[in-house]
Amino acid sequence: MNNVWVDGVAQASIPASDRGLAYGDGLFETIRVSGGKTTMSVYHWQRLQHGCQRLGIALNLSQLRDEVAAFLQTSAVGSGILKVIVTRGSGGRGYNPQGCCSPRRILSIHPLPERKPDPGFVGARVKMCRLRLGRSALAGLKHLNRLEQVLARDEWQGDYYHEGLLSNDNGHLIEGTMSNLFVVSRPGELITPDLSFCGVAGVCREFIIDLAHSRGLTVREQPVLPTLDVAEVFLCNSVNGVWPVVECEQRVWPVGPVTTFIRDCVLEKLHG
Repeated sequence: MNNVWVDGVAQASIPASDRGLAYGDGLFETIRVSGGKTTMSVYHWQRLQHGCQRLGIALNLSQLRDEVAAFLQTSAVGSGILKVIVTRGSGGRGYNPQGCCSPRRILSIHPLPERKPDPGFVGARVKMCRLRLGRSALAGLKHLNRLEQVLARDEWQGDYYHEGLLSNDNGHLIEGTMSNLFVVSRPGELITPDLSFCGVAGVCREFIIDLAHSRGLTVREQPVLPTLDVAEVFLCNSVNGVWPVVECEQRVWPVGPVTTFIRDCVLEKLHG
């Protein structure tokens, strides 16, 4: 069994001329696999297609989806994490992307992380990171340059903290190092940070926004203050689902009813 495919072929190497390696010129999706199938697929493919359009990468999405289906069937993995990387492909030295007409597609499969006890049920302990996210023309995209997240994640080691929260230059909370942030300000109202200028527009975040609207909940995208003077706090991503935040910088919250409802809906989606 080969756990890596490049451009539809079982191999684990890419040319040194690949622009994803040289410049971070590409995008990626991290997709939970359940029962041998990808979960939240519509959201993942929509985001990837939108990102490629913004970057001007001529991805054949239908071809990629066929490769993903064949890769998962060959890998014979019931559950795990599928990582999909799309780069602009190979090109000459220099920033000019002209002439790069063959996007590279890299697929790999990985085991699900094991966290005991599960923060999704007992709650997550988080910390405020020192690193600040700068304003970016690439706001929202899951692009390959994730150095801010790498540096922020290096701010703590060990098992006590499950996640770190990142703020922008104004001190407003934006996201976690690997997750999106929601707060429940009052019953029936969710707030999630505005990602117009920095941050990653996560797939699980989009699913929760759609879910909330369908269930009559209000969702507002606006600045979130680091004081977190709110009733409930939770984090989400498309691999871990929803993590209720129960502790941050000596503040504590319960695992509240809104968070519990959304967590259970997301779990149902992630388990197919």
